[in-house]
Amino acid sequence: MNGIEFTAIITFALLGSIGHCIGMCGGFIVTYTTAKIKPEQDKFTQSTYHLFYNFGRVVTYTVLGALFGYFGSLWDISPLARAIMFAVAGVMMILMGFSFAGKLKFLTSIEYPITRQPWFKKIFTSQLTSAKPSSFFTLGLLNGLFPCGLVYTMLVTATTTQSALWGAIVMAIFGIFTIPALFSFAFAVGLFSQTRFRSLMIQFAAITIIVFGGWTLMKAYMQFDYWNNTPREQQLKDAQEMGKCGAGKCGAGKCGMGKCGAKPVENNAPESLKDDVMKCGAGKCGSGKCGGN
Repeated sequence: MNGIEFTAIITFALLGSIGHCIGMCGGFIVTYTTAKIKPEQDKFTQSTYHLFYNFGRVVTYTVLGALFGYFGSLWDISPLARAIMFAVAGVMMILMGFSFAGKLKFLTSIEYPITRQPWFKKIFTSQLTSAKPSSFFTLGLLNGLFPCGLVYTMLVTATTTQSALWGAIVMAIFGIFTIPALFSFAFAVGLFSQTRFRSLMIQFAAITIIVFGGWTLMKAYMQFDYWNNTPREQQLKDAQEMGKCGAGKCGAGKCGMGKCGAKPVENNAPESLKDDVMKCGAGKCGSGKCGGN
């Protein structure tokens, strides 16, 4: 992951939560607020309960991100496999973006109605009537399982990280940056209910995810180009010399000092050799660099 991708995730979370999450989760928030939070309770107590709920959502997103990131790591077997995964992810992101913009009905066709499942209803009902503060956290965990286009989009992104850790980080960041809108919902209903304002945020979110999808397709092309134009012997050599930093994985920010096939050098080594080693530490590794021929 790089700065551009993290910026896209944060932007998408902020805009999408205002434009989409309020409509998707607003009823859920109103339900538990009405049933479990008393008007006479002080603002600090109410805020704590809402934070418990939001923390539960983020935990669910983070666990899902780790699972999908791990699934993506199973594709880390060749540049061609990664190219296919990035291409599929990019196309799905673009379809989701147009769906957010109201141009397609793609999201409605893939949103699984988990809220209709008996086990979900049973847990939801028990926690809704519970007086324990921890019940807000549990409700947040359940809310994280709601069928949601924003979540689906970020899970696709988590898959492309090809790492359980980075997948978890992506979803954690996404969840954290959806908190401001949902946390403020009860205190600024008038603003969030304005159809024009919400529609504008949804359109911005749609544009963000379409651009992000295009960026992912470009990564797919780069992987395919490497696979198509690099002899198999060189690919194997790069992979052997560079370890996990080989075959284009350095673009994901996984390079570090001493990796990518670069070997430690003595102080009296030529400056050109030292420069090559230092490039690894700066995250500039790539196929054929940092010790690769």
